[in-house]
Amino acid sequence: MSSENEPSTEISTSEYERQRLENREAVRALGLDPYGGRRDDLMPLAQAWAAYDEASDKAHQESVAAQKATKKDNPDISAADLPALVDDRPRVSVAGRVKLHRDGGKLIWMNLRDDTRESFQIAVSKKDCDEQGFGVAKKTDLGDIIIAEGPLMKTMKGEVTLWASSVRPASKSLVVPPAKHEGLADIELRYRQRYIDLWATPQTMRTFQLRSKIVAAVRKHLESEGFVEVETPMLQVQAGGAAARPFETHMNALDIPLYMRIAPELYLKRLLVGGMPRVFEINRNFRNEGLDKQHNPEFTMVELYQAFGDYHTVMGITEGIVRAAATLACRERAGEDGVDAEGLFVPWGDISIDFGSPFERVTYAELFERVLGFPTSDIERARSEAESRGIKLVNESGERLDDLFVINELFEDVAEPTLDPGKPTWIMDYPSALSPLTRPKPSDLSIAERADLFVGGMEIGPHYTELNDPDVQESKFRGQLAGIDDEESTFRTFDADFVRALKVGMPPAGGMGLGIDRLTMVLTNQQTIRDVILFPMMRPEA
Repeated sequence: MSSENEPSTEISTSEYERQRLENREAVRALGLDPYGGRRDDLMPLAQAWAAYDEASDKAHQESVAAQKATKKDNPDISAADLPALVDDRPRVSVAGRVKLHRDGGKLIWMNLRDDTRESFQIAVSKKDCDEQGFGVAKKTDLGDIIIAEGPLMKTMKGEVTLWASSVRPASKSLVVPPAKHEGLADIELRYRQRYIDLWATPQTMRTFQLRSKIVAAVRKHLESEGFVEVETPMLQVQAGGAAARPFETHMNALDIPLYMRIAPELYLKRLLVGGMPRVFEINRNFRNEGLDKQHNPEFTMVELYQAFGDYHTVMGITEGIVRAAATLACRERAGEDGVDAEGLFVPWGDISIDFGSPFERVTYAELFERVLGFPTSDIERARSEAESRGIKLVNESGERLDDLFVINELFEDVAEPTLDPGKPTWIMDYPSALSPLTRPKPSDLSIAERADLFVGGMEIGPHYTELNDPDVQESKFRGQLAGIDDEESTFRTFDADFVRALKVGMPPAGGMGLGIDRLTMVLTNQQTIRDVILFPMMRPEA
């Protein structure tokens, strides 16, 4: 730090920004628009880098050397009498954001980045580049987007380089970029300013490119299984399909309240009634609830229904989906530590997840007894165990919890966490009272035909055998609504039209919902959902 009598050598951000404004005007003074325009001849950086041809580069170097030797031996020789210069090197036009800029006077070095390659070297020589282009290179700042054209060569250090004959501006950056080695280090800024994070942090770009490919792999697998992709309403008169608090809005044209959907379930089932036997949707759901590492108020799910299937049917479909996505992720992440493409092992944090082996299966009752040492039927011991572990035995209103909910509190707090996070596992056959809208087992009506898939310690998808008896469905709907207060009734609704659809006749079916965000988390090695959602929900800036 300088003393009071010494001038400071630090440059303020505002001074850097002022310099960028001056450089923008200098580009205009060259007769060029600093914000560029249309170009149809541009090549992605990775493709340009791969276009380098060693044979033509070597032939060009030999041709240049021959010219120099001739001129050295014959100082008075005219240019017309020199041997012809052979230059068959590939010429490319590329665009990218400048991540490194070194001005050596008559030779300027720049490194560009785009979505295909983290670094691509450009050399701009005053001798070989046009005058405007060299002037642009002089006035280029880190973060600017430029276009460069020229032949490909290799430096003495062996780096493929575009030897620019032309440089043109495409967009001037007036903001000082983050440090080149750190990317955007501030976590909150990464989420708020994803437009900087994407180009400044290569891992972020790779994560979201892989996310897009995962969604495509899910879609491709389902289409190969004969499923038809559909779209159902996101604005709904009633928010149904799950017990969750919806976002509310108002439609002016009809002067009615509307709700952002919490699930597409009831509309997808209507399509089964209509005769579409295998349907799926990949889209957003909206729930006006919590924010944490695994929850965002808007999230992406694939939800599907198969006529004449059951929960085992859709469990098998999901294993196929997940394995297809894991195969893709292993291929895209090949070379990373811990990635085993042959065995389908994917690193996630400190563990490795095995997607190649058959998924584990355990029933709710089996897991409970294995971990706690007594069966779910031993209510007195369950209450004693819950009390000893500090689990509340009363609800928010101070009323004594029903026996089943005491069991489930123990199950979620004690049994679930014992699952091996490295082995995808199904928990099957939940108590019917926990899943009142799920079809019960014919052999035991106290057990619901429901299975939840856990991966990496997270629940990523519920699977069901669906109810299709309209009388039972209506009774379950009314049973859910009975005895709840006005606030709860806003997110537990009775859908009379859906019951009417069931009366038309819905075939027996299996259904499931799979969280795309959480699946992407484990396949891209991200520990929070915000790292796999481009624009996660954030508290507004002051």
